[in-house]
Amino acid sequence: MDWKHSTEPVEGRNDEYTLIRDAEDPLLGMYDKPLPCFGCGIGWFSLLLGFVFPFMWYYATILYFRSYYHRDPRERAGLAASAIAVSANLEIGVFFSFVVILVAYKVLNSFLVRVYFD
Repeated sequence: MDWKHSTEPVEGRNDEYTLIRDAEDPLLGMYDKPLPCFGCGIGWFSLLLGFVFPFMWYYATILYFRSYYHRDPRERAGLAASAIAVSANLEIGVFFSFVVILVAYKVLNSFLVRVYFD
């Protein structure tokens, strides 16, 4: 075997691992580890779990506004999706609250008209 043309990353040592880096891009292997929460990230996991426990949307929104995605940019899309879900949830909640108040007003008004004018 010719040692000058070895295909091993570290010649003669097979018992240790060596980090292979790219000379042009030192950040190439920085995000090779899998994301937490079954590999989909905290944001997407919170979005999916938020349909059962809406509190998870608020948790992910807080992480988004505290710039948690600076630790790992792959988290940004999921955290933003959870923030959008919170926004939609609040808008729907405000709309339904307005509808409930309007219906309650109509029912109460018709009841009071019947009581006072009958």
